Amino acid sequence: MTSSELRLFSGTSNPQLASEIAQHIGVPLGNLMSTRFSDGEIRVQIEESARGNDIFIIQPTCAPVNDSLMELLILIDAFRRASAARITCVLPYYGYARQDKKIKPREPVTARLVADLLTESGASRVVCLDLHAQQIQGFFKLPVDHLYAGPILGRHLMAEGLAGASACVVSPDEGGVRRALSLAEMLGARLATIAKRRPEPNKVEVVEIIGDVRGKDCILIDDMIDTGGSICHGAEGLMARGAKSVVACCTHAVFSPGAIDRFAASAIKRVIVTNTIPAQWHDHPWAPNINVLSVAPLLGDAIQRIHTGDSVSALFDRNW
Repeated sequence: MTSSELRLFSGTSNPQLASEIAQHIGVPLGNLMSTRFSDGEIRVQIEESARGNDIFIIQPTCAPVNDSLMELLILIDAFRRASAARITCVLPYYGYARQDKKIKPREPVTARLVADLLTESGASRVVCLDLHAQQIQGFFKLPVDHLYAGPILGRHLMAEGLAGASACVVSPDEGGVRRALSLAEMLGARLATIAKRRPEPNKVEVVEIIGDVRGKDCILIDDMIDTGGSICHGAEGLMARGAKSVVACCTHAVFSPGAIDRFAASAIKRVIVTNTIPAQWHDHPWAPNINVLSVAPLLGDAIQRIHTGDSVSALFDRNW
């Protein structure tokens, strides 16, 4: 779609990442205003013409999740009514993704609900990074480009010497085995899996560890870390079974209150994350143990390829 001008706009949830993306591709962020009415309603005003342009809105739906999501929907509506040629939502973090299926009676499927809201508000396309579940792509009636941060994490781990026969990549649950396997293949490391059960949300119990972790530098990998309970319990189980050290890594650093305190009190040596969600832990004493990697080059390259109609899949290994 090269006949229309590429324009970048950012919501208020992660302006630093949006600025890095804009700098990477050499396109300035567009001007918009996002304020609140006295009752808390979100008021948006696009402060330049969008008519006929190829619009990309960068807005991870992270905390405060409801405000971030509502602001995104309002921005989409504003650009649709401003006659934009195409509106692409760049969602580095897709909120409400953890309820992607019904497990118990009378539960919602919020991942599908958000997909419907984005579609009905007027979005033309969606770019996501490490969705919580692959099937979420199928919830949309519009094109979805699903990117992966695994290679970014993998390159950093190799630079740190966490690779080869001395390393073991560990999935914290059965659902993340594919992600862990891809990283293990990239690092030339062994693979292990933690079998666990969740008696209730944000509570986890380690049942068994499948694989030999004795004497290994273990790398726990997940798509997100929220309370830190699952990762910390997994690290304790690994050390109890003879692991040499444990490093945790994830794409989305949700880090609910108390998460970093749990890291500090656990067997985890370091945590490696990306900047899909803005860091809120700079003042914490354990902050130096958290390495933040930027996904701006990956998202920026994807935006450019979508605009010009080039292949997006060329950006990542097909095993991811």
